Amino acid sequence: MRALWIVLIASALAACATTQTPDTQPPAGVEDRAPGATRPAPGTQSVPSTPVTGVDLSAGRPASDAGNPLRDPASILSQRSVYYDFDKYDIGDEFKPVIEAHAKYLREHGVVKMLIQGNTDERGSREYNIALGQRRAEGVKRMLLLLGAREEQVEAVSLGEEKPKETGHDEEAWARNRRSDMLYPGEY
Repeated sequence: MRALWIVLIASALAACATTQTPDTQPPAGVEDRAPGATRPAPGTQSVPSTPVTGVDLSAGRPASDAGNPLRDPASILSQRSVYYDFDKYDIGDEFKPVIEAHAKYLREHGVVKMLIQGNTDERGSREYNIALGQRRAEGVKRMLLLLGAREEQVEAVSLGEEKPKETGHDEEAWARNRRSDMLYPGEY
């Protein structure tokens, strides 16, 4: 478990690191949308007339309203798991339409990010399961990138056997635990 936390913390720190280059754009201005406020001319930045009192923590998150295809059970986008055969990490044909739909969603929503969590059943050593879970997550990520998602939108991590969907110790439970889960901000 300690090794998993170290990997997750290192991944989070790496994701937060930025480099400043001369061609980096300055931050966008903040527009005052209060009733009666005037809008700045295009290409100019405005300064808010009232102090900023909070930060929108939902930036980059998909909308949570009822019309959200990510939450609509009738939408293919509500399907978030890819399942695998024992000791395998290749993506079955039945899951390719799901990944294609998520790649299209990521292409069309460039600010949205996704975390792919690779999971295994309880069989195998801890180290083996972490490595297998990573190969599963990386396989889904690779397919998303080939279908047009951008590298900075998708992160792949392994949870090994640490996050089972089923707690049983039979083939049915193990089959539900051998998976990659595609999660959006607010879901992990």
